Amino acid sequence: MLSLRSLNRRKMKVSAIFVVAIMFVSASFAQTNSFQSLSNEDFAKVLLKKHIQLVDVRTPAEFAEGHLENAINIDVNNPDFVNNIVCLNKKYAVAVYCRSGKRSKKAAQILVDKGYKVYELNRGLLHWNEKQAVH
Repeated sequence: MLSLRSLNRRKMKVSAIFVVAIMFVSASFAQTNSFQSLSNEDFAKVLLKKHIQLVDVRTPAEFAEGHLENAINIDVNNPDFVNNIVCLNKKYAVAVYCRSGKRSKKAAQILVDKGYKVYELNRGLLHWNEKQAVH
């Protein structure tokens, strides 16, 4: 026969296991619903990956003034942004950038919510390494 103390210990163990399991599930969910905000160096490494989709989320006028090589322009502030991203392949990661990092974070979260794996250039082109080419 189990004593009250023994029963309470079992309940506490079961409760602790349950809490740990919930934490793991929550952590996994958080990781799948977020993007990676990268430094210049790490973003440059991502751009070397095969099949990376590079997206400049600034306005068409800003894009015309200069952009990273091989980038396509999908303006995040365009009301049709969500409709315009359908040209991107969900099988491949998307790398996004803007001028300062604010719009690219907004776009990155939208893309993640739509099922894309996303890398974002933290601090944008304003802080992009001057050794990197902007065309």
